[in-house]
Formats: sequence, C-alpha cells, structure tokens
Amino acid sequence: MLALLSGLGLGFSLIIAIGAQNAFILKQGLKQQYVFWVCLICSVSDTILIYLGVTGFSKVLNRYPEIIIYAKYFGATFLFIYGIRSFYSALNQNSALKPSLIDKSSLMKVIGVYLAFTWLNPHVYLDTVILVGSISVSFKDSLYLFTLGVMLSS
Repeated sequence: MLALLSGLGLGFSLIIAIGAQNAFILKQGLKQQYVFWVCLICSVSDTILIYLGVTGFSKVLNRYPEIIIYAKYFGATFLFIYGIRSFYSALNQNSALKPSLIDKSSLMKVIGVYLAFTWLNPHVYLDTVILVGSISVSFKDSLYLFTLGVMLSS
C-alpha cells in the first residue's frame, strides 16, 4: 500500500507544475473543445511513458542520448513557434476569453498539437521516463503498485 501511495504522491507532484502540456489541456477545457479526447490521449500517452520509464527505457536513453537531443531541439522549436503564435494572437485580441469569439479547431488539429506537446517535450521524458524510472528502482518488491499509483495520478 505504501508503494501505491508513493506512486500517487509522485505522480500528483509532477502534474501540479503547469507546463506546456497542462496549459494546453486547461486551454481546451476553457474553450470547451474536445476535452474528453484530449484528456483520454493525455492519459494514454502518460501511461505509455510511465510504463517505458519503469520498464527500463531510461537505459535505452542512456545508451542512445541522441534521442533526447533530437526531442529537445524539435520540442524547443515547436514550443518556440507555438509561443510566438500565441503571443501575436494575444496582442491582436482582447485579454478576455469570450466563448462566442473562439475559433473552432478541428479534432485532428487539436490532437496533433497535443501529441506534439507531449511527445516532443523533453520535460515529459525527464519526468516520466528518467525520474519515475529511477525512483521505481527502489520499489522492486512492489513495482506494480508504485507504477499503478503514478499512472492513476495521471
């Protein structure tokens, strides 16, 4: 039971920091667009990444660090471009969120942007694969409960 609670605690502590991924989810919630699909894809993506971290994918990343390098540069480029677009969008509109003025994005566009926030974000790999993976080693006897706790918090 301690392993499950430790996993929950670790997972919640990682989620509480509002990064690009969480900010996008909150934005979709405020816009009331495809919230179910974004949350479902978020949960599945996080579950996959947590599983990879716990099962030793961090060893692969240590052996092939260029994976992190490519993800870092692609992710930084994506986040920079998205940030610039958001900055210009904010300059051209009122600061108030008016539901009647919200552009309706297609589901595929929203999912594509979300997947980029998740899979191109080096911070996600550091949290789920490296950090969770390295902490999971100390729960050898109850690895499944720890992993379940982290996944449930997601």
